[in-house]
Amino acid sequence: MACRAVSFGGSRSLFLSSRWCSATAARLVRPVSTSRCLRAQHDESPKTTPTGHRLPQTLTEKIVQRYAVGLSPGKRVRSGDYISIAPAAILTHDNSFPVATKFMSMGATKIHSPERLVMALDHDVQNTSEANLKKYQSIEAFAKKHGVAFYPAGRGIGHQIMVEEGHAWPGTMAVASDSHSTHYGGIGCLGTPVVRTDAASIWATGRTWWNVAPVARVTFTGRLPPGVTGKDVIVALCGIFKSDVLNHVVEFTGPEETMETLPVDTRVTIANMACEWGALAGLFPIDRTLERWLRYKATEAAMLEDRNTRERITHERVDELFANPITADPDAVYAKQLYLNLSSLSPYVSGPNSVKVATPLHELAPQKIKVDRAYIVSCTNSRASDIAAAAKVFRDAAEANGGVIPKIADGVQLYIAAASAPEQEAAEAAGDWQVLVEAGAQPLPAGCGPCIGLGRGLLEPGEVGISASNRNFKGRMGSRDAKAYLASPEVVAASALSGIITGPGIYKVPEGWSGVDAGYGTGLPRTTESELSGLVQQLDSFIDRVESAAGASDKPATEILPGFPEKISGEIVFCDADNLDTDAIYPGRLTYQDNVSREDMARACFSNYDPEFNGIAKPNDIIVSGSNFGCGSSREQAATAILARDIRLVVAASFGNIFSRNSINNALMGLEVPRLVERLRASFPPPPPGAKDRVLTRRTGWTLTWDVRRSLVEVTEGPAGETWSEQVGELPANVQEIIAAGGLEAWVKAELAKTA
Repeated sequence: MACRAVSFGGSRSLFLSSRWCSATAARLVRPVSTSRCLRAQHDESPKTTPTGHRLPQTLTEKIVQRYAVGLSPGKRVRSGDYISIAPAAILTHDNSFPVATKFMSMGATKIHSPERLVMALDHDVQNTSEANLKKYQSIEAFAKKHGVAFYPAGRGIGHQIMVEEGHAWPGTMAVASDSHSTHYGGIGCLGTPVVRTDAASIWATGRTWWNVAPVARVTFTGRLPPGVTGKDVIVALCGIFKSDVLNHVVEFTGPEETMETLPVDTRVTIANMACEWGALAGLFPIDRTLERWLRYKATEAAMLEDRNTRERITHERVDELFANPITADPDAVYAKQLYLNLSSLSPYVSGPNSVKVATPLHELAPQKIKVDRAYIVSCTNSRASDIAAAAKVFRDAAEANGGVIPKIADGVQLYIAAASAPEQEAAEAAGDWQVLVEAGAQPLPAGCGPCIGLGRGLLEPGEVGISASNRNFKGRMGSRDAKAYLASPEVVAASALSGIITGPGIYKVPEGWSGVDAGYGTGLPRTTESELSGLVQQLDSFIDRVESAAGASDKPATEILPGFPEKISGEIVFCDADNLDTDAIYPGRLTYQDNVSREDMARACFSNYDPEFNGIAKPNDIIVSGSNFGCGSSREQAATAILARDIRLVVAASFGNIFSRNSINNALMGLEVPRLVERLRASFPPPPPGAKDRVLTRRTGWTLTWDVRRSLVEVTEGPAGETWSEQVGELPANVQEIIAAGGLEAWVKAELAKTA
């Protein structure tokens, strides 16, 4: 239990869940014996049940077991473990140049395992400025010098390339310095995000740290009705269960008769947007549906003489994979179990401006919401099958138009960009691409483009957009004064054709339909075995909580390193929002500019959330916000922009995991104190929905003091207000060391210098 993260009184330090930091980084450059936390964990004897059998593992735990390094003999990976991993593959994109800069600043000169690296230019591909072209040339030159797989601008979105080129492979672990690495889970590859500093560490050493997340199982039953898609599945899950899988890995499963109805393209869409749901990964099983897809790809690859895909996707490799496919143990223990009856699902629309607001299309359509721009773009829903589904909407409409493909509605602009060049070629070969262009669609190069808020076609103030992409955060796709909705390619196409948010009319609401059948559990008929399994999981969870509480009862004072402050204090600035995303903290238009000054970063901080923030927040303030703070993309500037404001501490009800990584790696401190958020909301209640006088950023007059040595926060609620305190998690000395060094990059550089 030495390395278990423990909650105290409902609050904990963000760093408590990250005490891996110095210890794991040390393992990259020093002998294992110097890692006290990891040594304590690895010295445990193999965990067994009372009957002497080894504890079962989830699919996630089994895959991580394969890529964990430095484990002691017999150690079985479990959720909650802090381990060092050597992933099978790592993707970087336009951020390859900043990662390379970090790599070199660490003192590294040679890529540890160049065969694992993939670089794909995909984000700012429409930018033909001299500065961007020079950056792209530098990335290509670096890749060529080090023998790294490189895909130029226009070849496609990195996540799609990882799958179609076989860099991400079922049963392996792949990471990317981008949050949508969850995409790879659609083919049974454990894909999860890392941040730029982590990527540089992998380049230099072949490994980084990972906290094995709790695993949630989602059981699908039934089958999708006609007109309902994978996009509707994940949008509905985001809206129904909201924060249930925050910072979990999700394993999707179900009866064979259900799973065989979900083709790989559908699975990839769901896994891709598992990120928006709050998950660290979304993993589908390695089953016969996947095998059929891989067989097709292997045959296709053998015919591609101009590409080296055939080296990675072969029938021999598929034979090896399915000779003994990796699966979750039948009695594996899950942190949560949810179910969704696909038969009860209908087309869904997400928004406006939030993936957690999901509405059945048949409830939204009567509002006749006018559309200004429509987008069939992104790695989520712009493969050949998606383009075919959108083209079918126009082909079907042509039957009532004398066989002539109808034009999109007046005043609507439709943009299309394939997920990759091969997907566009397939769509062109089928005639689907031409149908959309004939209808008036404006083609864009294969890449991220509007989805990330770069290039042509961005939303203007007051406009409404509907997109087949994955994020509709305020301001992400253009103006923060616009409204963005997400839907399937079919619904996007129908909306562009009619000029209002609507569907193609394929789905018919069943008579007597009373809503989506979803809930907690498996959704399957109860059996004695399932009842006993549920009881065992409840007991396991109870024992963990008791052991955690017992470990906290006699907690000694925290050791404070010389020069590290014993207390941190400041006035609370309250940003009252849940799911305050990284686009809101730092705008996408600046994310891939590498020459932004510290002063400009400070001015841009929170500008998408509240344009008035810059004039309200002051140095040494303490930002307090709601749950899932820092969700969204992996941009490290969400942390460094806050530091540029001379703000050292953020407090939230909970944090998005990827923001936590970025914070520690860049020396920004954080605490999770849900009680503080509750009391602030009670004292400063928000106005009714739709009110125009809502205060987004509020100087509260409250003060917070974090006593680091005593692991205690003390809050004074204004000059004459109540003062109360609450225990929080310990800030270990090894993490203090990282922060004192100015972040993980500087710390690793110093450690590498010691061994030079």
